[in-house]
Amino acid sequence: MKARAFICGVSGQDGSYLAKFLLEKGYDVWGSSRDVQGRTLSNLITLKIEAKVNLLSMVPEDFRSVLVALRKAKPTEIYYLAGQSSVGLSFDQPAETIQSFVLGTLNVLEACRLLDYPVRLYHAGSSECFGDVNGYPANEKTPFHPKSPYAVAKASAYWLIDNYRDAYSLYACTGILFNHESPLRPTRFVTQKIISAAGRIAGGSKEKLKLGRLDIARDWGWSPEYVEAMWLMLQQDKPDDFVVATGQTNTLENFVSEAFLYHDLNWKDYVTQDVEFFRPSEILISRADPSKAERILGWKAKILMKEVVAKMTIGAHLT
Repeated sequence: MKARAFICGVSGQDGSYLAKFLLEKGYDVWGSSRDVQGRTLSNLITLKIEAKVNLLSMVPEDFRSVLVALRKAKPTEIYYLAGQSSVGLSFDQPAETIQSFVLGTLNVLEACRLLDYPVRLYHAGSSECFGDVNGYPANEKTPFHPKSPYAVAKASAYWLIDNYRDAYSLYACTGILFNHESPLRPTRFVTQKIISAAGRIAGGSKEKLKLGRLDIARDWGWSPEYVEAMWLMLQQDKPDDFVVATGQTNTLENFVSEAFLYHDLNWKDYVTQDVEFFRPSEILISRADPSKAERILGWKAKILMKEVVAKMTIGAHLT
């Protein structure tokens, strides 16, 4: 029987790359969006896979909608990647962010419990759950201390997965992913904002790039690599949670510098700081210990920050 995957949030960055990855593995791929008829699905079109994915409309906060979609798709693997994905936007839209993750995750878990056959569930967690770990590398045993509505929502969903796994013996796991980028990132994300502005300035634009704090530090990886780790989690004998990251941390200033250096420009000539982009609370240093993923899954990131910047700039995955 052909393996069948259902990707909740297939139109996003990770959902689109995951769909491409699974199609190449020979999967029958189904994907959901809130309104597939009214949405462009530009990422799937960019990756030239729109016609290969079976699309369904599904509202994660509506249990009936979730159950109907899963019964129609009949997946053996479910990847829950849906929800409001911007940390910054979560401060402006806390209720929508929390509902999309917590209620959505709960509904998928309940639907899995009611299906009359076993299914494996992957849940997209986030390094934001850890909060500020004072420069220490976070692993699967590091306590959560969320510092944004987005992180609170992700942490809550993580514990729902943990609870249903224990209480109902569901095969459900969480990938605690650190920052991962690609050319499919929307411009509301600071990494794409930087890459896009550097390109325009190199092309003659006289604009200044306005950013918030430049001293924050993150672990930046490459999204197409990270979707493989998601898949590998569902191929194990037992469900478990894994930190997924490169293990290398860089400041945002370093990221900006690389983006402008790619065009032989000095970033200091084009970047200004603006308090408008300071968040109410901010994680200063995000550092990861992904050794468990390497040990058990056999997965290790190959593409590090400098190459991530180059790939985002030239869109190498499209050629």
